[in-house]
Amino acid sequence: MDKTASIKKQVLTDLFERTVLNGNPVFDNHLVKEVCNKHGFVNPFDATKLDNLSRFPEVMIKEDYFIIHIGGGRHKFVKGINKAFHVFEDIPSENVYDWKYRKSILNELDTSESNILSVASNQRIIHDFLYEDIVANPKVYNSRRTKSTFTYNIGEEIVEADKVQIEIDLTMEYHGQVTIFEGKNKFPKNFAVYQLYHPFLYFTELRKEPQHQEVLSAIKLLNCCYVLRNKVGGNSVLRLFNYVFDNADDMASLRLQKAAQYNLVKR
Repeated sequence: MDKTASIKKQVLTDLFERTVLNGNPVFDNHLVKEVCNKHGFVNPFDATKLDNLSRFPEVMIKEDYFIIHIGGGRHKFVKGINKAFHVFEDIPSENVYDWKYRKSILNELDTSESNILSVASNQRIIHDFLYEDIVANPKVYNSRRTKSTFTYNIGEEIVEADKVQIEIDLTMEYHGQVTIFEGKNKFPKNFAVYQLYHPFLYFTELRKEPQHQEVLSAIKLLNCCYVLRNKVGGNSVLRLFNYVFDNADDMASLRLQKAAQYNLVKR
């Protein structure tokens, strides 16, 4: 573990002890900055960002708590890690494919989320995986940030989020199917469900607004796709996971539809 990650865990442990163990799980950025200064953690905005369980301090794992952002610079410790963090499923051997491709100038230039998704799209991997048609021509909407206010459940926990920031890496629309994408480098074992759920809920709530109802009523299916890329033996390997939420009001209702792995084989 690098020094920064170790200090971040100290910050999170301190925050947990000052809040949950004192009977108040809600805290704000003022406390985060205070604790970060105490431990010498230079980026307080990163302190509460936990996208997989490897970043959790021992006390949060032991006591079964995670952090959810509720907007306005406020955060909340919530019990029930398994409701908010999802383990990536194993991909069956019959869903592992060798995908021949010719590397272009900008392919794999960096390991950013944008590049990961661009490779998956440019090589028609997304088209094969989602639409089973490599010549499909979906509409593509690039990354964006927005804010939204909504109330939802995480199992039995009710979350009221006020103008919480939402990051959407990529959106595609094809024949009434709208898919929200999240991309990550390497192969983490698990992920924070809110990364998919908040964008999903954003579109779900948008469909209810009078000014958008007529247009967005054409959405037949709203789903999510997580794309991972890692280097294996010098070649890129992409893993794609297609998820839906069975209950639009409950973040814990995530369900896998299908998953596949594409091994990029250079021509």
